[in-house]
Amino acid sequence: MRVGLIGGGTVGGGVCEILRTRGAHLAQQGAELQIVKICVRDVAKKRDFEIPAGCEVVGDPKSILEDDTIDMVVELMGGVTTAKDIIMAAIAKGKHVVTGNKALIAANLPELQQAVKAVPAGSFSYEAAVCGGIPIIQTLKHDYVGDRVTSIMGIMNGTTNFMLSKMAIEGASYDDVLAEATKLGYAESPPDFDVEGWDARSKLAILCKLAFGVHVPEESIPCMGITRVSLEDFKYAHQMKCTVKLLGVASMNPDGTLSAHVSTCMVHLTNQLSGVNGVLNCISVTSENLATCVYSGPGAGRFATANSVVSDMAMVAKGGGRGDPFLFNTEIKVVPEVNGKFYIRFTVKDGIGIIATLGRLAMESQISIDAILQVAIENPDQVPFVMTTDTTTLSAVNKLCAAFVKEPYCQEKPLVMPIM
Repeated sequence: MRVGLIGGGTVGGGVCEILRTRGAHLAQQGAELQIVKICVRDVAKKRDFEIPAGCEVVGDPKSILEDDTIDMVVELMGGVTTAKDIIMAAIAKGKHVVTGNKALIAANLPELQQAVKAVPAGSFSYEAAVCGGIPIIQTLKHDYVGDRVTSIMGIMNGTTNFMLSKMAIEGASYDDVLAEATKLGYAESPPDFDVEGWDARSKLAILCKLAFGVHVPEESIPCMGITRVSLEDFKYAHQMKCTVKLLGVASMNPDGTLSAHVSTCMVHLTNQLSGVNGVLNCISVTSENLATCVYSGPGAGRFATANSVVSDMAMVAKGGGRGDPFLFNTEIKVVPEVNGKFYIRFTVKDGIGIIATLGRLAMESQISIDAILQVAIENPDQVPFVMTTDTTTLSAVNKLCAAFVKEPYCQEKPLVMPIM
């Protein structure tokens, strides 16, 4: 199968290297893959990988899209504008498309689904779009067909997991771990896509479609990133026998609706996700037949992500990957609500009657208090303390917090985390 590769960066180079070293092995399995053109921004730039023999390096995507001898287009350039135009054009021409572009897929999922259905000669594969090297896409597409998924929960962003792990294990500050993550190349500049939770939100939206058959627009998913997490939260986490993780969570509710959110969470140490550190990703899938299964591995990196791309390429070359890339459609109602127990960190100027006021506001918000936690006061003008709740809703917690910030002793907006 003749391949046109769009993007010769980190992952694109990894794809070329894997095919160079494992191409003969793949061919023995019936997956003959030949990269005949690579499209890059700067054709004169020296690459850190070996250009495949007989491969032409070009600067215009049309050279690949309009080449009728090319069967497969592998899009690894990133972005959601030009990349979308390229993918849609390739689909329209009946070419097989392989991509790892999570942001593009999450933002255009229904349109992509319709485009692939309209031209069944091609296919659309995207294993690398979610959690790098973990084969979670194919697992959901093939291993749960006779099952019913009831929840998905996981660490879906390696950058934030690296940062939170450093804060938990080494006691490093948020600013210090962000600087280190940037230096190591884990965090982009600016880092908002990672630290605000947007990257994890894109991945969760894709998983919701595969697991539950419903398109959940990204903007409808509540998203609370890690930017306000401090070392104080890890002190309280220690008291609670928890740690702090950024999780993407989607679960079926008893009334048949679906809830989805991305949140910095307090995760009990008994939860398997609590021990997943560094840049690793981990997805926990709960279903009726298999109970809970956990899938863990590298969430990013040249060869981890390229491995997923090559797996898709080989699958297509052997005749797989055809049909609806998003499996099925349902009419499940998605509700923008989070149900469960919550951790709420308040910061106040020390005074009399604060806890009494908090108790009254909790009662007015229909929240039952589980515990009040406080470490020794170091600065009376900036006193952190924590309230944990019994099972309630995020909307009730937000109502309480909105009322509390009006109190004269409140120094900042309370930080809210679900407890998992």
